[in-house]
Amino acid sequence: MSILVPVVFALAAAFSNALATVLQRKAALTVPRSDTLRAGLMLDLLRRPVWLAGIVAVIAAAVCQAVALATGPLTVVQPLLVLELPLALVIGTVLLRGGLSRAGWTAVLAVVAGLVVALGAASPSGNRTHVPMDRWIPALAVCAGVIAALVVAALRRPEGRARAACFGLATAVAYAVTAALMKASMHTLDDGGFTAFLTAWQTYGFALFGAAALFFLENALQSGPLVASQPAITLGDAGLSLALGLTLYAEYVRSGWWLVPQLLGVALIAGGVFSLARLPQARVLAGEDRATVGAEPP
Repeated sequence: MSILVPVVFALAAAFSNALATVLQRKAALTVPRSDTLRAGLMLDLLRRPVWLAGIVAVIAAAVCQAVALATGPLTVVQPLLVLELPLALVIGTVLLRGGLSRAGWTAVLAVVAGLVVALGAASPSGNRTHVPMDRWIPALAVCAGVIAALVVAALRRPEGRARAACFGLATAVAYAVTAALMKASMHTLDDGGFTAFLTAWQTYGFALFGAAALFFLENALQSGPLVASQPAITLGDAGLSLALGLTLYAEYVRSGWWLVPQLLGVALIAGGVFSLARLPQARVLAGEDRATVGAEPP
């Protein structure tokens, strides 16, 4: 199958996730703010059509990611989801009536250019449809152990950058494992139908890790600044997904001198993500600040 199909659906997933983030944040800015848990919050949000549109976008993103993973390599699909952050900021400039600074647009272009260079140089290929248990067991054991270690490390630190980064990395690992398991369950659905999908352990595995990822994400956002958690999430997810694609699904990327442009692309992505995470618009989308849209970064 052409690589165009998973690329298009991965880009659609990134766009839908970005749109969902902006729509849900826009809705959250219109409800009464409280520093404590408020039982009526969900009722308030349910009355906002923009919040319901955000939920539709979340569902669309999940469907698009599932199709992308079913039709293409993990090493192509997950790195493309790095575009979610720059897309959210671009969409946010329209829907939240803000404006990206020149530095913001430069960072967006850096992320896009880095992805083009890195993926072009790596040229990922391969799309195994079945992973034997002797590969799943050590991979899941290692990932679960890493998550546990990161959570313990986070809980031993006070609120701040280190705690947020640890929870961010735990989120990234959970996201990557979710994608790997989702890919397997989508192949099961394609081969055996809906009944086989419902009886496959990978289906419940990706649901479990997906829920854990959302839980860790909320803790990461509450523990410290976005500049500490977002790069860990974005770069960690892409990096671990690459490793899982190579080890579980026997996917292939070019090596040798091709590593030079690959590393250059990764450096551009990393620099762009760190710069974007510092922007006032990014802090607004993360809920850190309600009143700085359109302001220049410090």
